[in-house]
Amino acid sequence: MSRPEILAPAGNREMLGAAVFSGADAVYLGLTGFNARRTAGNFTPDELREAVAFCHARGVKVHVTLNTLVYDRELSGLADAVRAVAAAGADAVIADDLATAQLVKSIAPTLHLHGSTQMSVHTPEGAKELAALGYDRVILARELSLEEIRAVCEASPIEVEVFVHGALCMSVSGQCMMSAFLGGRSGNRGACAGPCRLPFDASAGLKPGQPGRACHLSLKDMDYIPHLRELMDAGVASVKIEGRLRTPEYAAAVVTACRAVCAGQPYDEKLVRDIFSRSGFTDGYLTNRNDGKMFGVRTEADAAATRAATPKARELFRRELQRVPVHYELSGGVEDGGVKLTARDDDGHRVSVYSADEPQPAQKDPLPGIERALGKTGGTPFVMDGLAAAPGEGGFGFLPGAAWNELRREALDKLLEKRSEVTPHAVQAFEIPNYPAHTVGQLPALAARFANAAQCPAEAAEKLQYLIFPITEAESIPEAWRGKTLLELPRVMFGRLEQKTAARLDALQDAGFAGAVVNNPAQLRYTDGWTLYGGLGLNITNPMSAARYASLGVQGMLLQPETALTAMQAVAPGVPTAALCYGHLPLMLTRACPLRNVRDCGKCPGGGTLRDRKGRDFTVTCSAPGGAGVRTVFNPVPLYMGERLRELPVDVAVAAFTTETPARVSQILDLLFNAQPFDSEFTRGLYYTNN
Repeated sequence: MSRPEILAPAGNREMLGAAVFSGADAVYLGLTGFNARRTAGNFTPDELREAVAFCHARGVKVHVTLNTLVYDRELSGLADAVRAVAAAGADAVIADDLATAQLVKSIAPTLHLHGSTQMSVHTPEGAKELAALGYDRVILARELSLEEIRAVCEASPIEVEVFVHGALCMSVSGQCMMSAFLGGRSGNRGACAGPCRLPFDASAGLKPGQPGRACHLSLKDMDYIPHLRELMDAGVASVKIEGRLRTPEYAAAVVTACRAVCAGQPYDEKLVRDIFSRSGFTDGYLTNRNDGKMFGVRTEADAAATRAATPKARELFRRELQRVPVHYELSGGVEDGGVKLTARDDDGHRVSVYSADEPQPAQKDPLPGIERALGKTGGTPFVMDGLAAAPGEGGFGFLPGAAWNELRREALDKLLEKRSEVTPHAVQAFEIPNYPAHTVGQLPALAARFANAAQCPAEAAEKLQYLIFPITEAESIPEAWRGKTLLELPRVMFGRLEQKTAARLDALQDAGFAGAVVNNPAQLRYTDGWTLYGGLGLNITNPMSAARYASLGVQGMLLQPETALTAMQAVAPGVPTAALCYGHLPLMLTRACPLRNVRDCGKCPGGGTLRDRKGRDFTVTCSAPGGAGVRTVFNPVPLYMGERLRELPVDVAVAAFTTETPARVSQILDLLFNAQPFDSEFTRGLYYTNN
């Protein structure tokens, strides 16, 4: 087993220092503006350059997060951000949007490209697709079991990175719109307000309108530190610690623990727990124990434990870890009028210094004392790794201890300075293409997505341009509908669902369907022969990523529903675009089941509700019982644009039906066909915001 990279968060300069001094092999940090933790301290371009110099001097890599969804007006600034990362000499960019990936490869091709966990990649085929798209590493979704991680590692042609400690999002990363639609702060844009930590209560017996009190969407922090050796054996290249919004002490405690376990040594479990937890930790995903024990909240007792543990954790980075081998060469001596000390590292850096004093003849062998003096590298990142002695005539002679200490300090200072020199990446000229805008004011064609065949009214099916059904409904679709039916693939596929879905697509190849809706980059790999359309899961928000998907064979695409109409207008990739015109938006897609807080799978009817602190009920549906299934939490208030369809700057308007009865579906479709106002409470979502 080779030891994986220990990758630590660095939300600000102090946290960066703590992570590095305690022994992280790499850090990840945000460049101001384009990262998934916009509320962290983050780094300006100048500060990034200083951070890279500091880290590289100590043999630590720097990964920069540019992992938010972007809009057309931001592409120029994003290109400048890529140039700033290249100029700073950072090692890698963590990217989500395909536009970011394209800019990195076009502007600074020697920068490594890591696929953010926001891409929701969690399968072997997903890793292969990222490799084909030019990524050097895949950062897996956090919901995977050890067996699932091992399967990806065995199949992946690129490095695999996994989270091993820190906060667990309730939703699969990149598939959550709860913060955006409930609070106007998008997690996909780096501004998550963490609404899942608020009360969402699955308890039975709540009276209508009664506020929920329990926090059944709040997961405990993950802790895979005890499993690091198993992850090493599985082939994981990098183990990542979540927490750019945490403290320097937190970073140091977890890095120290990871180093110990990777080395086969014990670690301070109590310190790791006390420095931050939510009533303890969970390893439920990794160990296939997806149950109610995964949930927890941050208590006052947890906060008190953190305050008590902080001074002890601070000691972990009071002095930096010595880990950079330094090799000394010593020559000269009495007859030469002085000594020459050369220090070099394993990266080819080399410096030489000379004694200010003339050595005197020695009464005894000075070499043991010289070795002791040169080995005192405390307070630096260096550790002595040998001394090659070549004394001149008369030997090295005698110099006082202070002289040898000064020689060592001067040599190591110069070596550290040389190691701190930033090597920028070469950049290439690149101009953002001029993308055409979409026409506004035309009436889009209508399509509808149904949860099952029984939900679709036969009379409406004739009038809709497209019908969209989950692929699990394929055999139930009447042959008369198939010529306009698109089969929707799941946004996430755990267990063996990827293989089963690929086999199902092969079997349905000649069944007369109009195409398939892909919701994950992985699905581009096993849909040959199908006409492809991009779904909600691809998170398309700008013309560059839309054009990239079109070049990969996607013949039409649904734009991400957080996108304002003004931003939608900028997306015209040469294939039809679509936007939602009706639907209870899927706010959250999660493998952990909030209903497990109050019932087990065997007694569950296949869904339920969550009551928030304002007394509103959020529907929860389940795709399948157990860990292989996923749960979706829906907004109780539907999006509706029926009387404003002409304001949608897209070719197709999609009504998304989930739990509505067939009768209610007919009513809503009639409203849409006749461009009528909605008949009950609704929202325009974020369509009229300035995003």
